[in-house]
Amino acid sequence: MGEKANGPLSDTPAPTMSPTVPETLVSDVIASLSGHVDAVFLPWIADRFVLEWLSVDDDRLGMTRFEAGPTDLIRLRRLRLDPGAVTIGLHPALLEDEQLYNHTFVHELLHAAGLTLHSPQHESLTQAIAPAPALRDSPLLQRMRASVLEGMKVQSWTCKVCGYAWKRTTVRRPTRCLKCARPL
Repeated sequence: MGEKANGPLSDTPAPTMSPTVPETLVSDVIASLSGHVDAVFLPWIADRFVLEWLSVDDDRLGMTRFEAGPTDLIRLRRLRLDPGAVTIGLHPALLEDEQLYNHTFVHELLHAAGLTLHSPQHESLTQAIAPAPALRDSPLLQRMRASVLEGMKVQSWTCKVCGYAWKRTTVRRPTRCLKCARPL
């Protein structure tokens, strides 16, 4: 029998078209990385990456995969050589939110250019080139949050001081009661 789809975005329909490369974003990334020492693959990346869809069951919005193994990748980075083929995968649910699609694409392209770690520099470059949408402006992020909250063990909070109870709407545990403001 068929397996049940799992993952927070598994109800996303599989796309019939290939993912598109936002050309202006590629040139923006290349321009913003000019002079960055860590972007060792910058001279080659515009010609080396391939864009594909991730499986709808995947729980990631994006991923970057170098065809070279980890040891070879370290050597290529150190010697500043051509990285070879690089695959950027994006989740099909990103079709629902263009701003998040662009943000995720830029994030992964920065990885492909050689900024492989999630550093403050990586985050600031991503936000400068293609800012992430606010939670209130992105139905996709709201859907992902609802999926995460649905799977949480604790579905409501109760204050031990005043007895006020409220439904959980955030991933983090609140620090204070919403009614009496005393610490939980």
